[in-house]
Amino acid sequence: MRLDKFLKVSRLIKRRTLAKEVCDQGRVSVNGKPAKAGTNVAVGDEISIRFGQKTVTARVEAIRESVKKEDAGQMFTIVKEEPTVEEEQASSNL
Repeated sequence: MRLDKFLKVSRLIKRRTLAKEVCDQGRVSVNGKPAKAGTNVAVGDEISIRFGQKTVTARVEAIRESVKKEDAGQMFTIVKEEPTVEEEQASSNL
């Protein structure tokens, strides 16, 4: 499954167009490598997404073409959440 579609179906990112934009900006990596929207994801892959002030890493647990809202959380497991590097540097400079 394409990365942008997985992000939308799993509801890690709400809209597919937004998921594509985030990928194009270089804020998403799969298994430690920068990923484009068309990158294929498989069960067991780790996806890191840089949001505003945090980076979220999730492991792909299932691939489904469509899923109900309440079942979307079963498609991934959050491995870690950490502040972005810029946020850590800003707080250490205070």
